[in-house]
Amino acid sequence: MPLQLPPLSLYIHIPWCVRKCPYCDFNSHAARGELPEDAYVAALLEDLETELADVQGRSIDTIFIGGGTPSLFSAAAIKRILEGVAARTPLSAQAEITMEANPGTFEQERFAGFLAAGVNRLSIGIQSFSDAQLKALGRIHSADEAYRAVASARAMGFDNINLDLMHGLPQQDLAGAMLDLDTALSLQPEHLSWYQLTIEPNTEFNARPPSLPVDELLWEIQEQGQDKLAAAGFAQYEVSAYARDGRQAAHNLNYWAFGDYIGIGAGAHGKLTRPADNQIMRRWKQRQPTAYMDAARRLGGENAIARDELAFEFMLNALRLVDGVPVQLLQARAGLSPESIRLQLDRAVQQGLLQADPAHIRPTRQGRLFLNNLLEMFL
Repeated sequence: MPLQLPPLSLYIHIPWCVRKCPYCDFNSHAARGELPEDAYVAALLEDLETELADVQGRSIDTIFIGGGTPSLFSAAAIKRILEGVAARTPLSAQAEITMEANPGTFEQERFAGFLAAGVNRLSIGIQSFSDAQLKALGRIHSADEAYRAVASARAMGFDNINLDLMHGLPQQDLAGAMLDLDTALSLQPEHLSWYQLTIEPNTEFNARPPSLPVDELLWEIQEQGQDKLAAAGFAQYEVSAYARDGRQAAHNLNYWAFGDYIGIGAGAHGKLTRPADNQIMRRWKQRQPTAYMDAARRLGGENAIARDELAFEFMLNALRLVDGVPVQLLQARAGLSPESIRLQLDRAVQQGLLQADPAHIRPTRQGRLFLNNLLEMFL
């Protein structure tokens, strides 16, 4: 089936943190000394110019600046990045431009500058409002700084704020998890990313695992938390994403609907559709910042997604969405007809994991709870 060009997003990775958290498996590096802002911004824009050769003047609909801790960069550096993007490629007039930030006086002082630079959505990494839990998670901010960060962002003019919040924390009980959630809701964000702490390979927690809640308690936290979020007007639209009406993350929705995205920065990944070749390409960049800033070594690698992997790649994203996706996206964005995976679709419906809807690929509640089992059907 011929591929169609989906919407296009841009991901920008800034890899430095003050300190690496023990649960983090992202490509982040503890900052030592002054950050090489000028050299890294120049590398990002050179990287973008190389990538643009493959997108043929397509407009970028969303930008996400992630990390690491991007708010360690100055507002002037963020402004140079965004102005450099706008000077090199068409940018949608109403583009959602998100930047991750952490609580702390140092970053809060820059919020007004980030807004003036063009950032219109702030994602604040709270994780917990308990000082004891923050210490256990290796976070360097306090609960008080978390409150002040949200208040500061509001005072500076941000009207679209996401809060990142974890549950299932070391020795956390139900009351503690619900108190964190109640506190987050009291701050009236537009969006909440509420997700369970998991132990990932190659992390400090993997080497020295903390004591985490048992499965029965994790289940109870999830059930009561979802009820609480729904009662507060937050609709779940993805596995761990909840939003007020109209405030879903457009950038992440493009990922999950198998859209295209350019990835620039150390360790960044991208996905681009090539209708002329009927291929979908994956591309990634060098993880180490010093290697990335060397133009000759910037590209880590690339490959075309094999045809027998396309169904799984598509479902890996689409089935995270509570409402799933229209069935025509399977054909338009993965080049597959529904008939090519009819056996898997029918089996998933029979097992109660997919809804019986010929126009939509939509997981049932059971399918969302047992998502890995559902995905395995498309391997």
